[in-house]
Amino acid sequence: MRALTVLLSTVLVSATLAAPAPGLAATRPEAATVNVVYQRADFASGTPEGTVSGDGLSFASAAGTTTYTDALGTKSWEYARWTGPERTIDFAATQLIASWTADVPAGSWLQVEARGRHAAGLTKWYVLGRWAYGEGDIRRTSVPGQADADGTVSVDTFVAATGKQINAYQLRLTLYRTPGSAVTPTVRMLGAMASNVPERKTVPVSPGGGAWGTELTVPRRSQNVHEGHYPEWDGGGQAWCSPTSTTMVLGYWGKWPSAQDTSWVDPTDPNPEVDYAARYSYDHAYQGAGNWPFNTAYAGRYGLDGFITRLRSLTELERLISAGIPVITSQSFKKGELPGAGYGTNGHIMVVVGFTATGDVIANDPASASNDAVRRVYPRADFENVWLRSSSSGGIAYVIHPPGHALPATTPGLPANW
Repeated sequence: MRALTVLLSTVLVSATLAAPAPGLAATRPEAATVNVVYQRADFASGTPEGTVSGDGLSFASAAGTTTYTDALGTKSWEYARWTGPERTIDFAATQLIASWTADVPAGSWLQVEARGRHAAGLTKWYVLGRWAYGEGDIRRTSVPGQADADGTVSVDTFVAATGKQINAYQLRLTLYRTPGSAVTPTVRMLGAMASNVPERKTVPVSPGGGAWGTELTVPRRSQNVHEGHYPEWDGGGQAWCSPTSTTMVLGYWGKWPSAQDTSWVDPTDPNPEVDYAARYSYDHAYQGAGNWPFNTAYAGRYGLDGFITRLRSLTELERLISAGIPVITSQSFKKGELPGAGYGTNGHIMVVVGFTATGDVIANDPASASNDAVRRVYPRADFENVWLRSSSSGGIAYVIHPPGHALPATTPGLPANW
């Protein structure tokens, strides 16, 4: 479970909706749609300090040394850094989320930062994550306490202050390694999603997008069968919806951890790959495994591409399903608002795996009593509403796929959001 805090701009934008598919009428009034753009970093541009670009961005030589202190103590590190060029946003963005995939061997880690530009000038640099695969170098963490007059960081999301919406941003990536070592941390992909979620209590149901009658064969895993497991990583159960969902998608792509990897898990555990994902996506400041980019970065451990974006509708999500790509979504709702769920939540992650012949959503919902009970069918209009409205996540999605499995075309006429 992840509590959702979505701060909104009062700027409304016009909905861009096609005519409903036969048999599916829009049952709610027209509402403003999300303004969103996703942009990948070009490591060949920007300013390198000891980094080299090629197949990603790698540590080539030390630009300097520093110390870092956390629960593991104070350690010295040499670092290399890349500062990206300013990227323009064609709307007033209220939020920005960075996500990445990387190869970070033992003895190395990375830090991702961002700053924005608004009408009055540049913000400071905000830390959006300190990431390591393992646990022996640093504590993998978000950074609380960064609020100022320009904005704040809510776990993994930069949120602009009222009246300080950003129209451009820069990313900065710092790679760290043990001084004098030959370890080569490499970031394969870095991107940022900028968005403005309009205030809307309800969202109109979207037309069909070509995936009705398609269901992907995604393994089913229940978070609830892990209730009470490993309290040092937030204890399973409702706390593990994100790593459980990420695990299901990794299983779909054939990328679960090995039996040797999970040999530390209690042998009575029904699905040790879920415990493994919770441990290695755990955010020590947030004290949970629900950090969105940490989950897609965890997927990167297996050579997959993964990023966080916002989708504007189920019509868009259907494009991904039609391309054979399951989509992880984040939503919140009161009990009864999502018929068939049987529970309420202030923040929950599940996997959309397909659509019925009449357009309803087929989801692998980890908030289930057993693996067999994970497959659910949720009414299209209700699911779309609790996922996209402003009191929820505003359409947050994790997209995870092998590099060789192409993403479909984005929605024509709108800024690319993948």
